[in-house]
Amino acid sequence: MVKEITFKGKTEQEMIKLSLDEFIKLIPARQRRSLKKGFTDNQKRLMLKVRKTREGKYKKPIKTHCRDAIIVPEMLGLKIHIHNGRTYNPVEIQLEMLGHYLGEFAVTRTSVKHSAPGIGATRSSAAVSVK
Repeated sequence: MVKEITFKGKTEQEMIKLSLDEFIKLIPARQRRSLKKGFTDNQKRLMLKVRKTREGKYKKPIKTHCRDAIIVPEMLGLKIHIHNGRTYNPVEIQLEMLGHYLGEFAVTRTSVKHSAPGIGATRSSAAVSVK
């Protein structure tokens, strides 16, 4: 038996039908205060693209630098490409992501992988012959 995923007791279809004011009551305080202030200009542009994609008027993939946008129910099921400082990471918006920031899903830092030191990296490497 497959367990149905819910957000605060509501299914995905119920979440899509919620208004922004009803959704604000379900999220943590920091996100609630941010949404009550209203969207910034960049967030408004992103939401415009999301709405046009939902209506079928916008065909291109949604690309954004707006990492501080909070994921709202309108975004559910869409693939949004989030900028990580170098490239755009495609992220499929799911029910568990509601209330989080877009930037949380596009990691900006990579793990450092060191190999042998290069020439001139240390004083001792200067003594090594280069062949």
